[in-house]
Amino acid sequence: MSKPLTVTIPHSLGPAEARRRLDEGFARIAAQFGQNAKLAKDWNGDRMGFSVSALGQTIIGHLDVLADSVRLEVALPGVLGLMAGKIRGKVETQGRLLLEKK
Repeated sequence: MSKPLTVTIPHSLGPAEARRRLDEGFARIAAQFGQNAKLAKDWNGDRMGFSVSALGQTIIGHLDVLADSVRLEVALPGVLGLMAGKIRGKVETQGRLLLEKK
């Protein structure tokens, strides 16, 4: 059974810039996983659905770009669900760095 994880990250970029940064960030994440992982994303308006398959685990989720925040919902399968706290912290940290005003 998958354990859901929800993270909300505030920003002051506006939806278009936040979406652009998230799109670029997803490309960098894909490069870090290498050829052994399968990553997919699909934008529908300001919602990006995504999946990541690596090491026998598949993570499926979506993120919504709002005017002042990004809301991420992801299902963590198996052992990843047990690590939800650590994963939440990593996602929040990386998300804030990606969305901080520059």
